[in-house]
Amino acid sequence: MNSICVFSGSSPGRRTEYGEAAIELGNELVKRQLRLVYGGANVGLMAVVANTVLDQGGHVTGVIPQSLVEKEVAHYDLTDLRVVDSMHERKALMADLADGFIAMPGGMGTLEELCEILTWAQLGLHTKPCGLLDACNYFGHLKQFFNHMIDERFLKSEYEGLVLTSANAAGLLDMFENYKPVCLPKWIDREAT
Repeated sequence: MNSICVFSGSSPGRRTEYGEAAIELGNELVKRQLRLVYGGANVGLMAVVANTVLDQGGHVTGVIPQSLVEKEVAHYDLTDLRVVDSMHERKALMADLADGFIAMPGGMGTLEELCEILTWAQLGLHTKPCGLLDACNYFGHLKQFFNHMIDERFLKSEYEGLVLTSANAAGLLDMFENYKPVCLPKWIDREAT
C-alpha cells in the first residue's frame, strides 16, 4: 500500500476524541509512509487529518469539486490539490488514487462515500481494504445494521469481513496489511431467497 483515502466529516463533531483520532490517523499514515487522499477541504475532521500529515512532512492529495471551491472550503496548502467538475468525479478519482479506504466519524457524505466504496468491493470492482476508524464507537449502530442486513438475507455473511474496524489507527492499518479480499460469485442465489 502506498496511499489511503480517508472519508471524514466536514465538521469536527461534538467530541474532542474525534479530532484526537484524526491526529492519530494522520501521524500513523506518515509513520508508515502512506500518502493521504481525501476530499480536499480545509474544514472539520478532513482538515485535521490533512494538516497533521502536512505538519509531519507527509504527502496529501485533495480532490474537490469546483462547486466546493466556490464555497471557499478548498485547502490550498496541500501537496496536490485536484479540482474536478462533480462529486461523482471526485469519488472516482479518490478511488483510483487510493490503495485502501478509511471512514472516520462524519455525516451523510461520509456515509455515502463509505457505502459506495463498499458496494464497489462487493461487486468486485476493487479488492482494496475498507475500514472504519471507530472513535467513541461512532459506527456501532452502522455495524449493527450491517449485521441486520445479513440476518435478513440481503447480504451474505461472508461479506461481514468486508469492513475492517478498529478504535485506533495503528490497529486498523495493521488489519489493512493482512487484508484478504472477499470474492464471491453471487450475492445471494435465487434458491436462497
